[in-house]
Amino acid sequence: MDYSSPSPPMGASPSPEALMEQVQAQLAQAYAQEFIETLRGKCFEKCITKPGSSLSSGESSCISRCVDRYLEATGIISRSLFSQQR
Repeated sequence: MDYSSPSPPMGASPSPEALMEQVQAQLAQAYAQEFIETLRGKCFEKCITKPGSSLSSGESSCISRCVDRYLEATGIISRSLFSQQR
């Protein structure tokens, strides 16, 4: 159970603002999970040639570069989308 936001007393319905905040928080969490899964899938597929118990130095640097590029590209796309909305 989530105790991070106060719940209304028994029988009372939450305010529209509280519901909107809760929905926004849930959406943000879902987007973050999807982002991480996509990132992990793409970088793993690209960088890990022979799965084993540890990463080689080449695999490790490939993963690092892949994550950096993916985050940078996502930031560029986000800034572009937000600037078009204004």
